[in-house]
Amino acid sequence: MQQMLKQAQKMQQQIAKAQAELAEAEVTGTAGGGLVTATVSGAGEVKSVKIDPKVVDPDDVETLEDLVVAALHNATQAAQELTEQKMGPVAGGMGGLGLPGF
Repeated sequence: MQQMLKQAQKMQQQIAKAQAELAEAEVTGTAGGGLVTATVSGAGEVKSVKIDPKVVDPDDVETLEDLVVAALHNATQAAQELTEQKMGPVAGGMGGLGLPGF
């Protein structure tokens, strides 16, 4: 029982470390061949959106809106993949403890 508690405590520390690394990490998503770039944190917080002036057309705002959404989606997906990379090995090891949800 003591060994299981030590193992659980170690995994808890690993999870906290991975979460801190994710909060500091930034990933970038693009759309339109790089015309729109979105940067989000590993936790999914939008940090910035950059728009190439070439894509700004007052007569076609819909395309720009679509590109922004696509870039944000791409960046969010990259953040999710980063989360799975960081948290997967830690959470995967918890299955042996019989903890629900892991």
